[in-house]
Amino acid sequence: MFWNLDPGAIGVDRPFPEAATLAATHGFAGIQVDLGYLREHGRSDYRAVLDDHDLRSGALALPFEISADRADYEAGLEQLEVDAAAAAAIGCEQISTYIFSFSDERPFAENLAFHRERIEPVAELLAEHDLELGLEYLGPDTLRDGHEYEFVHTAEGMVDLLAGLEASNVGLLLDSWHWYTAGDSADALRELDPGAVVDVHLNDAPDRPRQAQQDTDRRLPAETGVIDIETFLAALDRLDYDGPVTPEPFSDRVEAMDDDAAVAATSEALSATFDQIER
Repeated sequence: MFWNLDPGAIGVDRPFPEAATLAATHGFAGIQVDLGYLREHGRSDYRAVLDDHDLRSGALALPFEISADRADYEAGLEQLEVDAAAAAAIGCEQISTYIFSFSDERPFAENLAFHRERIEPVAELLAEHDLELGLEYLGPDTLRDGHEYEFVHTAEGMVDLLAGLEASNVGLLLDSWHWYTAGDSADALRELDPGAVVDVHLNDAPDRPRQAQQDTDRRLPAETGVIDIETFLAALDRLDYDGPVTPEPFSDRVEAMDDDAAVAATSEALSATFDQIER
């Protein structure tokens, strides 16, 4: 697995070449795909920036929602044919998105069928470019509060969703935050098959009850110790996961820093996390 920087997740809003410089300066091996820069400047220029900084491509966030209305979904799928080819050309190996953990329209079984129907064409298109699709479940109770129907919000639930797909290039975007807030156990990680994890986000949580955690208020890896990062990373190691590990703290403290300090703090958090595991 390799350290991957998502500048937007820590409040850094720089042109891609400048963000790449910050990533390389502070020890990151990869950087999340900047789709806007890739579309505007093309594959060769984008790849040159990666090569100049000896960086790998991280994941690309799927640029439309799986559950979007039909017109937006079909338009997104059409554009994805171009974006997926460009992403593959710059060394990207995974495209990831999240699945809402609730619905106000569809009961669980209907929603499950709906999502499988929507995911299959995306996965089929990505397979043409040797890309994998990572799906993230959203764990917090507070996200589901007030909605009519619950939907997949645990690792087990996501594995069940994936089991009903014909596509073989779909797996989990596994986030330590959502693993923790879902109340998933270490066994939920141990029961995953090798190759089941496509993408990884690494975060910690503020010191409040699990059931009260808010999705947009997280912490840098190992900042508080609320989340058992050691167990989480040990499971990834057992699964021989070799993809990007991306901090996504959504932290007001980090976002208030200047850009260099924010990237430095994120790198230091990763270093402390992995040093702890290696001891």
